[in-house]
Amino acid sequence: MAGFLQFLLLFPLILLQGAIAKKYPTLPKAAVLPLTKDLSILQYVTELVIGENLAPVKLVVDLGGKFLWVDSEFTSQFSSPGSVKSCSLQCSMVEVRGCSRSGGVGYDASKTCTLQVENSVSSVSTSGEMKEDRVGVRFLDAMNPGSYAYIQRFLFSSAPNLLLQGLARGAKGMLGLGNSRISFPSQFSTTFGFFHRKFSMCLSPSKGAIFLGGSPPEIENDPPISMMYTPLISKNSNIQDGYYINVNSIKISGEKLSLNPKGFVGRTKISTTIPYTTMESKIYSTFVAAYIKAATSMNMSLVAPVAPFEVCFSPNELGSKSILPNFPTVDLVLQSELVKWRILGRNSMVRVGDEVMCLGFLNGGLNPMDPIVIGGHQLEDYMLEFNLGNSMLGFSSPLGMGKKKCSDFDAFFVYPMVS
Repeated sequence: MAGFLQFLLLFPLILLQGAIAKKYPTLPKAAVLPLTKDLSILQYVTELVIGENLAPVKLVVDLGGKFLWVDSEFTSQFSSPGSVKSCSLQCSMVEVRGCSRSGGVGYDASKTCTLQVENSVSSVSTSGEMKEDRVGVRFLDAMNPGSYAYIQRFLFSSAPNLLLQGLARGAKGMLGLGNSRISFPSQFSTTFGFFHRKFSMCLSPSKGAIFLGGSPPEIENDPPISMMYTPLISKNSNIQDGYYINVNSIKISGEKLSLNPKGFVGRTKISTTIPYTTMESKIYSTFVAAYIKAATSMNMSLVAPVAPFEVCFSPNELGSKSILPNFPTVDLVLQSELVKWRILGRNSMVRVGDEVMCLGFLNGGLNPMDPIVIGGHQLEDYMLEFNLGNSMLGFSSPLGMGKKKCSDFDAFFVYPMVS
């Protein structure tokens, strides 16, 4: 009986995959979501279409988010989502409240599935209702350029309007890219089973892209992007709350920081919702002292700090706004000395004036939830590949140092984002 029920659940997916194979004799390389950066609030924004009328909706990208959530006022105006009942199979895919499977006191099978929804920018959370509706993204397909791919019964949460506070202008929710069962990458790979369970992300100060299910396309006349890989680790055995890597040590201009007898740092989170990397206070103070020493040896002069930054410089030769002078390199040493995430001046420094640049790393306090959180500025113009199938993170060298950069992928979009 259990096998028959499982077949009934999978049967619509089997039909969908057959229809896709018929429509696309040559399978698409990936699906693609456009990215822009709201420079006024330093958030990364993408766009989907939702509902039978394919209403475009702007969403702030949350790399660690467990699912997609949308303002309930938007869904009531532009969509007609179906409700998900408490204790249903869909409801059981997330941590929910008010579900008593025993059928005892308080059990009500007609109840709507509720879940905890969080604005990870403002850290405000509240309860929301699980919904399902049609969602569309664009395929990268040479035979059908710009064609939509649909997830007919996509699971998401509606949320009260108050959760929009602190989000970029025009955003109506957040796109969760985490490793949960109903995050956007998970539902995409489940629906379109011929894609790998992975996604790539290329952030930019202007425009970038997310590639779902496959590798990004090569840009004409540019060499392929080479990647290094490191394991993704769990924060703990029970909770999938974002993406983490293990940093064994930090080097500045080749010199290892004396953080403890072994130079060990540990668990490091990757985030798109904080603009700059934060470090626990003791790590930060050691990092800053070493960086100042290396920078001043390169004839950089300390100047008065400009909030929110604590360390700022006036290099002797700043150059034009499009060209940065040499600054100390920062290496995050991962599983071995051969695997390093190198951060150059364009990602470690932030220009705050014609003659001032500030160190784009901030003090995260004495007891933060995570000792280091790598923020958006340090992620820009790197190709990042999150492989959920084998729990590995791939990362490229900085793309902006050569011809190719993340904004170049804008050429693959055939439609603009809504204003």
